[in-house]
Amino acid sequence: MVIGGVTLDRLYFAGRSAEAPGGAGLYTALAAAHSGAQVTLFAQRPVPLPAPLRRIDQHVHWVGPEIPLESLPRLEIVHHGGGWAELKRAKWGAQLDLWPVDLPFERLDFGRVHIAALGPTSKQLNFLAHIREHSGATISAGTYGKAAWGEPDQVRTLLQGSDYFFMNENECRALFGGPDDVPFMPEQAVFVTLGKMGAWGISGNLRVHVRSRTVDELDPTGAGDAFCGGVLAGLERGADLVEAMEGGAGLAAEVVQGIGPSRLLIDQGGISAGG
Repeated sequence: MVIGGVTLDRLYFAGRSAEAPGGAGLYTALAAAHSGAQVTLFAQRPVPLPAPLRRIDQHVHWVGPEIPLESLPRLEIVHHGGGWAELKRAKWGAQLDLWPVDLPFERLDFGRVHIAALGPTSKQLNFLAHIREHSGATISAGTYGKAAWGEPDQVRTLLQGSDYFFMNENECRALFGGPDDVPFMPEQAVFVTLGKMGAWGISGNLRVHVRSRTVDELDPTGAGDAFCGGVLAGLERGADLVEAMEGGAGLAAEVVQGIGPSRLLIDQGGISAGG
């Protein structure tokens, strides 16, 4: 299960713009499903469902409280090339109102649960506590730049309570100073994405680096979340740390070549469902 958000984004890049589905939770869920995992996405569902979001149900089991269409979170993201993206405007809508009490399950019978960024880190910590109390699942989580720099102590608490944790290089600088400064954690694994430079994985006394495939970047939105979903799906299949990271890095390289998550929204017949 992936706990997170679904947004409708306006992306600006290469002198053009496009509307696309978004959200850390959505990218992670779609990437895991694209890698062969069976995924339940817990996120709010707008009613009526806008056209760009109608193919999501074909790839993941999307459950969550219904919200009016006007409450759907919407982001405007400008891409400047080289993996650098700038959030120009954000209308978070109802995403900040997602809580553990909204989970539609009597029992949390999931082997793995990922808690994507949901705004304040306290919200992720609420879900973490709820899942620890009601499930024996392996738990992973991620963060985002504003939280890592603005509330680093809470993000570190989230990291310490998770079995796996995902962040990018900028977030890692906020929390530890850099990838080389991440401490070894015997019972956990931490992943640090580096954009086109690949990613680090730190687990126990192991510190490994995987390279990224060189591709023509079109839209880097969600690449880190795609890496996360690919890694988690690999671990679920029984892959070792390096194999799972290589799969995640390959999936991230695939995603940046399309608009939004279009490369993850592929029918089995090979027809793109993402526009």
